[in-house]
Amino acid sequence: MINLKINWAPSEKLFEIGGFGIHIYSLMFIIAFLYGLRIYKKIFIKENIDQKYLEPLFIFMVVSTLIGARLGEVFFYNWDYFKDHPLEILLPIKAIDGGTMFFGLISGYEFIGFRGLASHGATLGIMIGIYAYQRTYKFKPLLWILDRLTIPVAIGGFLVRTGNFFNSEIVGKYTGSNFGVVFQNRGETLPRYPAQMYEAFGYLILFFLLRKLYNTNLRDHKGFLLGIFFIGLFTIRFFVEFIKESQGGFESVMPMFSTGQWLSIPFIILGLGLLIVSLRKKRA
Repeated sequence: MINLKINWAPSEKLFEIGGFGIHIYSLMFIIAFLYGLRIYKKIFIKENIDQKYLEPLFIFMVVSTLIGARLGEVFFYNWDYFKDHPLEILLPIKAIDGGTMFFGLISGYEFIGFRGLASHGATLGIMIGIYAYQRTYKFKPLLWILDRLTIPVAIGGFLVRTGNFFNSEIVGKYTGSNFGVVFQNRGETLPRYPAQMYEAFGYLILFFLLRKLYNTNLRDHKGFLLGIFFIGLFTIRFFVEFIKESQGGFESVMPMFSTGQWLSIPFIILGLGLLIVSLRKKRA
């Protein structure tokens, strides 16, 4: 039998200076934001939008993404832990030896960087953040902004899931064969499905599709690109969840699907609704 097993044990850090390491996962996030900014700048230039609106959009996007993703992890997947460790919700630390806070001084914690970010929470955070942005800078309708944001967000999803692969997290289930990836830095010897990369390449295809559609007159159908994004991204997420190891959440009380699948269904339905409404409005 052909052996298609890959042993995977990369370092999570690119390098370390004075005890502070640059993690590949964090670098992927930085690249995602900076490349997304570059894409949106090109969109502004193409559609003759004043560049003064770009920097605040970037700030709103970064803050809302990180806060939404973190709170999504806390409330959707890991509330049982975080309700007893509230300091860890927004601080990049983890308790060791109990962890205490005494007269404003934090002790018994170690710096680990921000780990544990949920894509469904990030999506909600972005929508709320961009709504606040649009209410502040009323240069275009909300759907105009969100439609075009789908392109950088899709490539950002590819980069973040690639970072998860380097971190050996959000892993797939065991394949039960000689096919798969052995995540050796998890202390494992059996191959798993590389679920992170299945998801990542799905998002990459979605990115190219959205970019192609943007360069047609379909971009003028308000909500069309956003609808395609919701349907595509969360359908990919839904099916990859079948081979993904459980991440916890509320699936124990709703066992038909995983938590990630339950959270994806409303976004798929929303995407279908946006798609139908956008096409009907254009015909009218």
